[in-house]
Formats: sequence, C-alpha cells, structure tokens
Amino acid sequence: MPVAIIDIGSNSVRLVVYEGLSRSPTPLFNEKILCGLGAHLATTGRLDDEAVDRALAALRRFRVLAHQAGADHVYTLATAAAREAENGPEFVQQAQAILGSDIHILTGAEEARFAALGIECGFLHPCGVSADMGGGSVELTAVDDQPVGEGVTLPLGGLRLQDQSGNSVAKAREIVRAALEGNSVLKKAKGSTFYAVGGTWRALGRLHMARCRYPLHVMHNYEISADEARKLCRRLMRDHGAAIRGIEAVSANRRALLPFGAVLLSEVISVMKPEKIVFSALGVREGYLYSLLPQKVKEADPLITAAEEMAVLRSRSPRHARELVRWTRNAFRTFGIKETRDEERYRKAACLLADISWRSHPEYRGDQSLNLISNGSFVGVDHPGRAYLALASYFRHEGLMSDDVSPDIIRIAPDRTADRAKILGALFRVAYLLSAAMPDVLPRVAFQKDGDDAYCLTLPQELANFQGERLDKRLGGLGATLGESIRLAVEC
Repeated sequence: MPVAIIDIGSNSVRLVVYEGLSRSPTPLFNEKILCGLGAHLATTGRLDDEAVDRALAALRRFRVLAHQAGADHVYTLATAAAREAENGPEFVQQAQAILGSDIHILTGAEEARFAALGIECGFLHPCGVSADMGGGSVELTAVDDQPVGEGVTLPLGGLRLQDQSGNSVAKAREIVRAALEGNSVLKKAKGSTFYAVGGTWRALGRLHMARCRYPLHVMHNYEISADEARKLCRRLMRDHGAAIRGIEAVSANRRALLPFGAVLLSEVISVMKPEKIVFSALGVREGYLYSLLPQKVKEADPLITAAEEMAVLRSRSPRHARELVRWTRNAFRTFGIKETRDEERYRKAACLLADISWRSHPEYRGDQSLNLISNGSFVGVDHPGRAYLALASYFRHEGLMSDDVSPDIIRIAPDRTADRAKILGALFRVAYLLSAAMPDVLPRVAFQKDGDDAYCLTLPQELANFQGERLDKRLGGLGATLGESIRLAVEC
C-alpha cells in the first residue's frame, strides 16, 4: 500500500506519497508549500503568523490528498521551527487537530540520524558526512555505511542565517565561522565525501548544472569537486545571487537563500576539506521510512531492487531479463572483459531494464529507453552508472554508432564505461534476435573460444533454424565492437 509523509519544516511544508514501504522509495505524489514558518524565529522567537495560517491550510489539503492517493499510513514529522518556537506547541496542537493524528516533533539528534539514514538509503556504502540544511538548522552526522555516533545540530539554517544577519552575507559568514570552529564531525572526516541534503543546497547544485550545461538533469548523486563548489559559493556570496548566469534554473522562491547556503558550504569546505560534494535527493523523510524496514530489506541493493521491479512492471518477460543477466555475465567472462563490483551491478541492472520500452513505436524506442532509464528515480547509482544503463539500451535499439553521433549523455561516461555500454548493447542486439524476448533460449546458447583469435556462438541442433542473415550481421557488429572475429556454429 502507498505510504505518506508530511514534513513540516522551517521553510517548507511538504507531502510525499510513496508507492510503498520499500528499499527503493518511489514517489507517487509530491507537493510542497514554501511557508517560511521559521522566517523570523531567530529575532522574534515565534513562528510567523501568516506562515502558520498558510501551513495549516496546506495541511488540510495534504490530509485529503494522502487519503485520495490511497496511503495506508501517514507519518507527520516536524523539525526545528516547531521544536524551538514559543508558539510551536500551539501550532502543533492545531495541526494535529486538522490531521487527526499525532505529529512526531523530531529532536535535533533524531533529525540528524534520519537525514543520515536517508543517505544510507540513497547510496551504496556511503562514507563521509551527511549534512541536512533546512530553514532553521543544519544537522551533521558522520556516515560509514550507516550513521556513526551522535549527530550534531546547529542553528545555521538558511532562513535563520538570513534573519540573524539582517540579510548580510558578511555577517552570516561570521556567524557560521564561529559555529563551526572546532566541529569534531567535520574535522574527523577530512578528505572524505560531503553529502549535501536539503532544498537550498539542491538549488545550488541545480545552478551548477545549468552553468556547465550538464546533460543529465537528475540531482541525486550529482557530484562536484570541492574546488568547483568553492568557486560557485564565492560568486554567490559576492553578487548575492543577482544576475548570475544560470540563475533561472533555480525557482524564484529559493534564490534569496542561495547566498546563505553558499556561506555555509564554503565554511564547511574550509574546515572539512572534502574530496567532493555529492547532492542527495533523499533526506529525513526517506531516512525515517528506511528506519521502519526489516534489516534484510535494508541490506538489499537499491538499484537492483528498483530494476527488478521495473522489469516485472514493463518488460515482456521478467524471466528472460534474468536469463539475460547470466548470459551476458558468461559472455563477458568468455571475452575476457573484467568488471569492477559496480560495473557488474550496472550490467545486471541494464539487463533487467533492457526491454522496458518495447511498447513504444520502433523508431522511438532508443530515445524512449534512454530518457526513461537516465532520468528514472533510481538510487544507489552514480551519474556515470546512469549513463551505462541508458546507453546500453540506446545502443541496442539505435545501433552501434560512433561516439561522435551518440547522445549527449555519453559526455558523463568515462571511456571505459562507454565502451562497456556499447559491448553490452551489442550483446543485447544478438540476444533479442535469438530469443524474441522470451525465456528458455539464452541458457542453451553460449559464446566459446574458436582458436587463438576468434570466437563462435554455438547453437544446439534443435535451435539450428535460428540461423539467418540478420543474426550474422548482429554478430558482425558485436565482433567489430570487440575487435574480434565471431561466427555462428551449430552443434553436430
């Protein structure tokens, strides 16, 4: 059954309805209102009255929307603003009456832990620091596959910094620098990865994408070097975000807080000296749901879980997709193609996703599969990995063209990744001509070494009639991609 979370933050109030409680959470419905509950909390100690009215109106709508979407459970979380404001208890009481259920007011430690669990949910073996920047606070937690120790919550949210500093970037920098001095979480994680969680930092990542004309508009697992991040932060702090190239990629409501997100990120980089900044689309909400999963489900690979679900929903035969996993594994071994652990995962996921666009018109299957896969709501995969998955299906449908006429996404794939995607696409082109996308054929055919510098694809006698000109051409394409000679043979 669908499950919903209502997240009452210092800046936004959001409803997300997920397809179900699973290892790879997929949103069915997502709506937010930027209410600014904590806009003046630092100077008044109270939630803004107009913001409270807007938030309560949003909650009325969210309750009926969650019901309409069929949510089996609705979990409501509230963070720094509701926790700290003088009129927070009054607001929570009104909100609970509207929702007809209790609101879980997260402590700072809980907020830090669930944000870190969101990183564990969204990445495979994360290692570094999870940092969730909201409107009122930022939560820092060391992660090494899971949260390590107690998280730290600091009053350095975007709205709070804007309010405390009187909208002065220079003053905000002094506040942040003093608050981060001697921070043990950042200092102990020097040189590792900084996982940026929260809308302000995602807006900063979106701006970086626009400025460098990045070909894939997926924020989760988007990464930039610490030097690149620092340069962008300096520009935002200097110009206060005004007229900066690419700013139109950021919603107008987010732009005012960008310089304050830049202040905090710049100072974090100075203290932590991370290797890279990685942006996460998952945070407290997904971390909370992840905490409810059985341990066995938590340990599953989120990418493979999602790809298997997609194969069941959209391919002609999920069993054939699983056979393709084993068949391509054996082919890679026969051809002497070695895979890293991630490359093996990506090949497996690509096989499971290889047939999801079969209902599209034949002339558009390549583009359709490229877009569906590269922009899919997958987690546990970096952007070069997304390119691998998408390109393998694209090459299967569009042919083994040269790289200079390949889609733009090939720009984010290292040469080794692009080469393996093309080899896998060439194998798909052979496999689907043999099997007609149905099971029980691929396990009976295999590539074998044929002398010193050639290979053959061997068919059993009962499958001899699968021979044909088109199959020969596909084998020729595979051979050209590998730089090897490949022929078709039938067992005597």
